[in-house]
Amino acid sequence: MEKSSIAQRIRGFRKLKGFTQNELAEELGVSIAILGAIERGTRKPDSKMINNISNILGIEPEELLAIASR
Repeated sequence: MEKSSIAQRIRGFRKLKGFTQNELAEELGVSIAILGAIERGTRKPDSKMINNISNILGIEPEELLAIASR
């Protein structure tokens, strides 16, 4: 299965901002398994999760959604 663009962007921004999966999962209040599934594209994040990820990473939600909406 090919990764979705949003999954790639979440992983890319997480790494760019210096977070490990474990750190971001902890900040989000989810398990590392859930975050891993989102980053692999096997689980789609809902709008609340996208907003939470954006807030923690200090980016706009639109930055995560930009490529996915093409």
